[in-house]
Amino acid sequence: MEQRDKGPLSGVRVIDLGTMVAGPVAATLLSDFGAEVIKVEQPGRGDTLRHIGPYADGESLWWNVEGRNKKSITLDLHHPEAQRILKELVKHADVVVENFRPGTLEKWNLSWQELEKINPRLVMLSVSGYGQTGPYASRAGYDRMGLAMGGVLNITGYPDRAPVRPGTAMADYQTALFGAFGTMVALYNRDARGGKGQQVDLSLFEAVFRFTDVMVTAYEKLGLKRERTGNVHFAAAPGDHFQTIDGRYIVLTVSSDRMFARLCEIIPEFIGDERFQTHAKRLANVEAANRMVAAWMKSLPVPEVCRVLDAKGLAYSLIYSVEDIVADPQYDAREAIVTVEHPRLGALKMPAVQPRFSQTPAPKVHAAPDLGAHTEEVLQELAGVSVEKLAELRKAGIV
Repeated sequence: MEQRDKGPLSGVRVIDLGTMVAGPVAATLLSDFGAEVIKVEQPGRGDTLRHIGPYADGESLWWNVEGRNKKSITLDLHHPEAQRILKELVKHADVVVENFRPGTLEKWNLSWQELEKINPRLVMLSVSGYGQTGPYASRAGYDRMGLAMGGVLNITGYPDRAPVRPGTAMADYQTALFGAFGTMVALYNRDARGGKGQQVDLSLFEAVFRFTDVMVTAYEKLGLKRERTGNVHFAAAPGDHFQTIDGRYIVLTVSSDRMFARLCEIIPEFIGDERFQTHAKRLANVEAANRMVAAWMKSLPVPEVCRVLDAKGLAYSLIYSVEDIVADPQYDAREAIVTVEHPRLGALKMPAVQPRFSQTPAPKVHAAPDLGAHTEEVLQELAGVSVEKLAELRKAGIV
């Protein structure tokens, strides 16, 4: 079996049955730290993400970011022979990741109950839109549905307009984070506490819901209904996205009296005004407070605004475009963007592995594999498939 750079998860073997983002990215996060991830894809087509742009020379760039560090094999799991082979692979696995609609694996004789019998130490991460149980379990669920039901879409945007989706697949990526975290908790319980393998049941909507902080608690105890408020937040007054004289936007939020006192040194008009003496009063008059900050911000270019805010130690940020990101010295100093060498596309820049550890750094990032590039290697070494049998399987379209 091909050996790659060792990382802190070296020795953990993951079988990635997922498609698109939420499940597969959970596996990618594990592979970033050295886990061996064997991605199982449909023969001839592969993961759906391979067919979503933007493209470079006909290849999906999104796939090349999220398929990194993995091995690819092809198996058509509709076929009993492919199911048998997968069960052989499961005998040698620590983790299986899947994000099919609940009930799909049962139809293929690959349910958690079946796989647990084969490998009692197995951890199975099952990602779905609405979870493995409950009245909505069989519904199809994607990123935006998770954002909708999880409560985030309703509070995102302006009160006089329809809810607005975030600019990236936030529900998918939040779920991937919880998925990787849940998998590691299950592995720790198995290996450090003498436990068994187990299934991790994770839904898009619950992953999103966990990010809604105090929303439900405030509703239950105080009857507060959080609504769309644009860029205004109850913990920041003043706080908004303010435009500078050169047309850029800067985020500035002030949450404490101490920080507000520093802002008063920049905008002395705040001093002595009863409307702004406490945070509660500033929140009640946040529109007036924001207008005063906006007037000051609009009078200056970005470099001068940054200089003044830095001098006072206030928290702010220029709202970055992708051009800002790739040119920024902080990104460069932190090596937050990694360059991966692709055999056909050349150098590909993408987000680096996160987080970073002082003693166990992540291994080198490897390019995403071609479809089925490791089928022969994996099936021969882990499933005992002979060269002759592999040829038969290819002819039949099973691999």
